[in-house]
Amino acid sequence: MTEKERRAEDARRAAVVREVTEDFEARRAARRNLERGWQLNMNFIGGNQYCDIDGAGELTEEDAAFYWQSRRCFNHIAPTVETRLARLAKVRPTLEVRAFSDADDDVRTARLCSNILKSVKNRVDLDGVIARATQWSETCGTAFYKIVWNFAEGTVIGTDETGHPVREGDANVVALSPFEIYPDNIAAEGMDEVTSLIHAKAVPVSEIAEKFGVQLAGGRIDDFAFLPYSAAGGWKRPTDGGDRPAMENAVVLIERYTRPSGAYPRGRLEIVAADRLLYEGELPYENGDRGERTLPFVRQTCIPLAGAFFGTSVVDRMIPLQRAYNAVRNRKHEFLNRLTMGVVAVEDGSVDAEELAEEGLYPGKVLVYRQGAAKPEFLPCGTLPAEFEKEEERIENEFVLVSGMSEVSRNSANPTNVTSAIGLQLLIDQDTNRMQMSAESVERAVREAGKQILHLYRQFAGEKRILRMTGVGGEAELFSFGASDISADDVEFVPAYERTAAERREEIFNLLSLGLLQDEEGKLSDETRARVLDALGYGSFENARDVSHLHLKKAERENVRLAHTDVEAAVYDDHRLHIAEHVRALLSGGEEDGEVRERIARHIASHREFEMRNPSSGISGKEKEA
Repeated sequence: MTEKERRAEDARRAAVVREVTEDFEARRAARRNLERGWQLNMNFIGGNQYCDIDGAGELTEEDAAFYWQSRRCFNHIAPTVETRLARLAKVRPTLEVRAFSDADDDVRTARLCSNILKSVKNRVDLDGVIARATQWSETCGTAFYKIVWNFAEGTVIGTDETGHPVREGDANVVALSPFEIYPDNIAAEGMDEVTSLIHAKAVPVSEIAEKFGVQLAGGRIDDFAFLPYSAAGGWKRPTDGGDRPAMENAVVLIERYTRPSGAYPRGRLEIVAADRLLYEGELPYENGDRGERTLPFVRQTCIPLAGAFFGTSVVDRMIPLQRAYNAVRNRKHEFLNRLTMGVVAVEDGSVDAEELAEEGLYPGKVLVYRQGAAKPEFLPCGTLPAEFEKEEERIENEFVLVSGMSEVSRNSANPTNVTSAIGLQLLIDQDTNRMQMSAESVERAVREAGKQILHLYRQFAGEKRILRMTGVGGEAELFSFGASDISADDVEFVPAYERTAAERREEIFNLLSLGLLQDEEGKLSDETRARVLDALGYGSFENARDVSHLHLKKAERENVRLAHTDVEAAVYDDHRLHIAEHVRALLSGGEEDGEVRERIARHIASHREFEMRNPSSGISGKEKEA
């Protein structure tokens, strides 16, 4: 590259940095008021409830009108949010992939994709990720998931030129706060309406050097919007004291993702930090529904708003009630203090006023006043007005109305005096219905994250990869697969709200008593018995079952081999089980291929020959081994 070309390239890169930075600042200014509202919500949940947003859009501390005014907080928001989080913690949908048909290949692909999702869920602690995202959405109204492929994870497959290990990579899911996400249009009602999105956060310069190989000069960053949740130390106080959370030797990393367009058919990704262009290129992931490149983010809301990208939270609705409740309780306590301590009226010059103000009229006090003057006396304060109690009760009822959490769920109380179990269950179901929008948002977000995970595996899994997966009967087995074996087009949920162990046991016993799990002879099959034991929490009893499931597993493996070569039956096979499994493979698509059909037919004939030669050689379903 000539000197002229180098200068032109430097100028172009500087222009890109300037354009990305200006775009980021414009988006940041457009949603500054939203950020202050989120911080206000966090303060109220944390108990700092005497703050507000001033005319300049900044958080300020509210001063007391008089020095003697009581300013205690009676926090009803925090337990309400905690109750909602506890209820939403039951929304842990199990991602499963539904087979397109009963064909063995489709069933095998669906089982493979389901086990991939289970593996990622356990490895990244997806339940914990969902819990963190739900905490952000319940607090600020919106949370996000970022689904990426981490090349630093997975099994080591070799070494690079420097001797460092090279890994096969794996999918990763991260929960993000709304402070880190900057869409190009805050009026968009969903991710599909966003053309480009910026993810900005503070990172140490050591991380920049490790990922991009660039040494940058870091500094102190104390803007709460850029700090990760762990570094922020929890709730942000509106004061500028010395305990303000900050990151040292850090820079703001700006990642701008742009959807594919005419100018950039494969999308665009630009990464900028400290006025340096660290990366520019196409979108890295083919994570769209049809394999196109799109934004690797998923949105989750508490309560969606029409014409708004960021949702709202129940905390926004409860803040005015919390202010009114604090005022009523504090004024009530001030009145009670007047009743107990009294207000003393003294004639000017009759007593030492300063001493009386400092010590009060404690029991046994000798009060000396000037001879001839009127003696000090308590002014009548009356009784506590009934309006205090009425207003306090009215606000408490409004808390229930606004939050959607009744006293049954929040306080384990029954203010309606309902005594029947059905009535109490109806009250609990009403609370569940009020949270249905939030629960459905969690389900949609996790389902979309599952689809993107499978798309990433399809893109990066390669030709051969080993996965430890769960087979039929609960056995763990190693399975070799490639990218072509993965489908990400049909992900579904089971179930939505998790039932308790007692509820599951009760349902199973009801099904057993009704005879819905028995066959036509009124008996439980071995597979059904194993599933019932597993659902009741006695999965270890599987070892006491017979070996029928092992024969079925062997027959499944033979079906896979029969697609390519002939397989002979073994004398120790349970021929009846094997024949049924091979016939099922024929009826589910194997009969369409003439060669496969002939091989399976020959294999079935060998089973029948063994069975005719020695009818008792197979292990029947009635014979059980411990």
